[in-house]
Amino acid sequence: MKVRIEIDKTTPEEEIIIKCPHINDTVNNIRQMIQDITKSVPNIIFIKDNKEYYLEIGDILFFEIEDNTCLAHTKDDVFVVKYRLYELEEKLPRNFVRIAKGAIVNINQILSLSNSLGSPILIEFNKSYKQVYASRKYTKLLRFRLEERRIS
Repeated sequence: MKVRIEIDKTTPEEEIIIKCPHINDTVNNIRQMIQDITKSVPNIIFIKDNKEYYLEIGDILFFEIEDNTCLAHTKDDVFVVKYRLYELEEKLPRNFVRIAKGAIVNINQILSLSNSLGSPILIEFNKSYKQVYASRKYTKLLRFRLEERRIS
């Protein structure tokens, strides 16, 4: 595969063109990665004790639903978020993956996965005591995204 950059000072904005004989998994993956990279980082307000916090999205370990409230977990804290999980899925970058009906995880923060036959997968995070479970239904996507992270 060749990669080429052409500078054209008359072009009003950046444009990426992929030329290929046919669309395959590699082309689709490249397209998806480019879209994710160029997607603007969502402006999410995190709330705790009646204060608004503006955190880096990369500091979030995972989002989960508890008592119909969406919570964002960092290494040491928990914040309320005024979004539903399906809304977050649309806004968050590709490194955030749905792992259960009520949870989305930041794969860049994952340290390990532990699983026993017939039970959900336990996810542990870098430099944090926090843990979350991934249901079997979402395991394939989680492992695929972790493999993508390892390759890139």
